[in-house]
Amino acid sequence: MWYGNLHPVEEFLADNKEYKGLLRILAKNREKLENSLSPEQAELFEKYYTATNEMNSVSETAAFKYGFTLAVGLLIGFKI
Repeated sequence: MWYGNLHPVEEFLADNKEYKGLLRILAKNREKLENSLSPEQAELFEKYYTATNEMNSVSETAAFKYGFTLAVGLLIGFKI
Protein backbone atom coordinates (compact mmCIF):
# COMPACT_ATOMS: atom_id res chain seq x y z
CA MET A 1 0.00 0.00 0.00
CA TRP A 2 2.60 2.59 1.04
CA TYR A 3 5.14 1.77 -1.66
CA GLY A 4 2.60 1.30 -4.42
CA ASN A 5 0.45 3.79 -6.26
CA LEU A 6 -1.38 4.95 -3.15
CA HIS A 7 0.05 8.08 -1.54
CA PRO A 8 -1.81 8.81 1.71
CA VAL A 9 -0.16 12.20 2.28
CA GLU A 10 -1.35 13.45 -1.10
CA GLU A 11 -4.84 12.13 -0.46
CA PHE A 12 -5.53 13.70 2.93
CA LEU A 13 -3.78 16.98 2.08
CA ALA A 14 -5.38 17.41 -1.33
CA ASP A 15 -8.02 19.83 -0.02
CA ASN A 16 -5.95 21.39 2.77
CA LYS A 17 -5.75 25.12 2.01
CA GLU A 18 -3.05 25.74 4.62
CA TYR A 19 -0.84 23.01 3.12
CA LYS A 20 -1.36 24.29 -0.42
CA GLY A 21 -0.50 27.82 0.66
CA LEU A 22 2.67 26.68 2.38
CA LEU A 23 3.61 24.62 -0.67
CA ARG A 24 3.25 27.69 -2.90
CA ILE A 25 5.42 29.76 -0.52
CA LEU A 26 8.02 27.00 -0.42
CA ALA A 27 8.16 26.76 -4.22
CA LYS A 28 8.36 30.54 -4.67
CA ASN A 29 11.13 30.91 -2.11
CA ARG A 30 13.05 27.92 -3.42
CA GLU A 31 13.03 29.42 -6.91
CA LYS A 32 14.25 32.79 -5.59
CA LEU A 33 17.00 31.11 -3.60
CA GLU A 34 18.11 28.91 -6.50
CA ASN A 35 18.33 31.93 -8.79
CA SER A 36 20.65 33.69 -6.34
CA LEU A 37 23.12 30.84 -5.80
CA SER A 38 26.42 30.14 -7.46
CA PRO A 39 26.70 26.76 -9.22
CA GLU A 40 28.56 25.30 -6.22
CA GLN A 41 25.98 26.65 -3.78
CA ALA A 42 23.15 25.38 -5.99
CA GLU A 43 24.66 21.90 -5.98
CA LEU A 44 25.01 21.96 -2.18
CA PHE A 45 21.45 23.23 -1.79
CA GLU A 46 20.12 20.48 -4.07
CA LYS A 47 21.88 17.87 -1.94
CA TYR A 48 20.38 19.45 1.20
CA TYR A 49 16.91 19.59 -0.36
CA THR A 50 17.11 15.96 -1.51
CA ALA A 51 18.25 14.77 1.93
CA THR A 52 15.43 16.73 3.58
CA ASN A 53 12.86 15.14 1.26
CA GLU A 54 14.26 11.68 1.93
CA MET A 55 14.18 12.33 5.69
CA ASN A 56 10.55 13.47 5.45
CA SER A 57 9.67 10.35 3.47
CA VAL A 58 11.28 8.12 6.10
CA SER A 59 9.42 9.87 8.92
CA GLU A 60 6.09 9.78 7.03
CA THR A 61 6.54 6.07 6.35
CA ALA A 62 7.36 5.39 10.01
CA ALA A 63 4.36 7.44 11.18
CA PHE A 64 2.09 5.57 8.76
CA LYS A 65 3.37 2.18 9.94
CA TYR A 66 2.97 3.15 13.58
CA GLY A 67 -0.53 4.55 13.04
CA PHE A 68 -1.63 1.53 11.06
CA THR A 69 -0.25 -0.87 13.69
CA LEU A 70 -1.87 1.12 16.48
CA ALA A 71 -5.24 1.17 14.70
CA VAL A 72 -5.17 -2.57 14.05
CA GLY A 73 -4.20 -3.18 17.67
CA LEU A 74 -7.07 -1.03 18.91
CA LEU A 75 -9.50 -2.75 16.57
CA ILE A 76 -8.59 -6.19 17.85
CA GLY A 77 -8.60 -5.05 21.45
CA PHE A 78 -5.06 -4.54 22.65
CA LYS A 79 -2.69 -1.62 22.81
CA ILE A 80 0.57 -1.80 20.84
